[in-house]
This record gives sequence, structure tokens and C-alpha cells, in this order.
Amino acid sequence: MSPALDERDRIQAAMDRILSGKPEHSNGALTIVALAQEAGVPRNALTQRHLDLKNEFYGRVRERGATPDVEARLRKKIVDLKKTIANKNEELDQLRADVPALVRVINQLTLENQRLGEQLGRPDRNVFPFPGPRPHQPSP
Repeated sequence: MSPALDERDRIQAAMDRILSGKPEHSNGALTIVALAQEAGVPRNALTQRHLDLKNEFYGRVRERGATPDVEARLRKKIVDLKKTIANKNEELDQLRADVPALVRVINQLTLENQRLGEQLGRPDRNVFPFPGPRPHQPSP
């Protein structure tokens, strides 16, 4: 028996064990990684040399009404990412709505600052002392 036939036979046997729920060398997940581990072959044997067996495996998984683990994980990830996108879009819309109001506040504060500077007779200064109570000094 040639090495390629032996490899194909091991993959077929591993496929049967996994699909019957009796894995011997893997966790029994419905993935190519588990199938390769179960068959004792490198993963690329299924992704490069024996694509027909990989497709057969996934086809048999679907026939049983099961979803391959990798597909289930990807579908869940897609749902999670869509929720994240929706949340980020909401946040972005809120930030975009806030910008005009913030620009108006900045303009108003700039005008008030200029007016106060003119009232103090120092129109060229941007920073002014805060008019408030003096720090407490102990009595003599």
C-alpha cells in the first residue's frame, strides 16, 4: 500500500470514529484540526493534499444536521462583531451630534474671554486670575 493510500485510509477511519462519537486520538470536535489529529496526519494533508476528504467530512457533518465547530464559532463571532459595530455606530452618531454644541460652547467661551480681557484693559492676555476669595491667612 502506498503512503498516500495509507494516509487516505487513516483519514477515512478517523472521520468514521469522530462522526460516530468515538474518537481515540483527538477531542472529537467537528473540525479539520481534530480530524487530522485523529488520523495522525498533519493538518495540511487535509487542506492541501486531500481536499476531497476535507469536503467529504464537512458534508457528512452537515448531513447529520450538525454544524461544524469552526462554523459555529465563526457564526457566533459574526453576531458579536455586528453588535459591536452597532454599538460603535451609535456612539459615533452621538459624538457627531455633540460636536456642533461643543463648538458653540467654545465660541461662546472665547467671546466671553475676549470681553473680559477688554474690560480688564488687557486684550492681549488669554489667561486671567480667577476672581475669588483670597487664600486664608492666619490672624496676627
